[in-house]
Amino acid sequence: MAGKKVTSSDVAKKAGVSQATVSMVLNKKYNVSFSKEVIRKVEEAAAELGYEVPKHRAKKEEKREKLLVVISPNLTNPYYVMLLQGIESRAAEQGFGIFVCNTQRDLGMEERYLKMMPQLNPQGIIYICNPSQCFMETVVDLAKRIPVVVINNQDERLEVDAVELDNSKLGRLMARHLLELGHRHVAYIAPPLTARQKQRSRRVEGFLKEFQKAGLGENVVIKAADEQIDRDIPGIDSEYKIGYNLTRELLKEHQELTAIVGLNDMIAFGIMDALHDEKYKVPGDMSVMGCDNTLFSKVKKVSLTTIEHFVIYKGMDACDIIMKKIKSRTKHYTEIEPVSIYHVEYEPQIVVRGTTSYPRDEKRKINKNR
Repeated sequence: MAGKKVTSSDVAKKAGVSQATVSMVLNKKYNVSFSKEVIRKVEEAAAELGYEVPKHRAKKEEKREKLLVVISPNLTNPYYVMLLQGIESRAAEQGFGIFVCNTQRDLGMEERYLKMMPQLNPQGIIYICNPSQCFMETVVDLAKRIPVVVINNQDERLEVDAVELDNSKLGRLMARHLLELGHRHVAYIAPPLTARQKQRSRRVEGFLKEFQKAGLGENVVIKAADEQIDRDIPGIDSEYKIGYNLTRELLKEHQELTAIVGLNDMIAFGIMDALHDEKYKVPGDMSVMGCDNTLFSKVKKVSLTTIEHFVIYKGMDACDIIMKKIKSRTKHYTEIEPVSIYHVEYEPQIVVRGTTSYPRDEKRKINKNR
């Protein structure tokens, strides 16, 4: 028997008890009552045979899901879908899944999702909008434990990684294009311009400042939707309706306009349909611009002049930052974990298509000079 490993069966045989009794006695599981004599026999048999109770292997830590959480304000605007497309394509390359939290711009919903993070236990979080200010402390605290990236307005002061967008620059580009074409009386249609949605205001401000520099600030009409719209659950046509309804109002109030700008492409589509219903030709009677260069703006019958700011790439970059942070936390090249704040920004570019041209009076001047 030299070299043969002693088993609990050997102890049971020597002690004259069952194997189950040996297991319970030696593992101190006294949920069944044993006499002192039985306990003595088992312990003595185990000692004589040199039997050792097997050490229980520590349960392996459950394999953590390769999961990223994306917090979105809504999924009705193609802009956010494009960001998701960029995130998901890059995450899939690394074997990560995506869990999308749609807050619908509701503070209660956003708070609920943030409270779910410990339970979801993601390896990273991407905010594809600015977090609400009242939750910034929570977001910063989360970033100390897991990578957090925000796709945000450049002017916001954040203590977390960010893929930034200078909304003011987008507004300036839009204004510059119209000024170069000779437009002097223009309107800008936007969703509610509230304190919570600063990125919208930055875009409008950039547009207005460019006209003010040209001495034409008073010729710009800013038409923003009522704040109630942000309190309602957004529909697939919410921003389209903003463009459509506010354009109808503008046409009644301001006959001098030669161009109308939408804060984004969805609003611009509504502007174009309202102009069509009112028998305006685009761009013959009215120029129209949007922003985001979404898929529908490229459709030939739409051919919307818009701003490209590389939305899908921003989603990819946000995911890349998460992956870099995960790697830096698992592979250490120094004894101290590195602390880094990433800031990425793309230079926006105007995409001129068929919805902008010279205003009527400017066209007449050009034709006379030919």
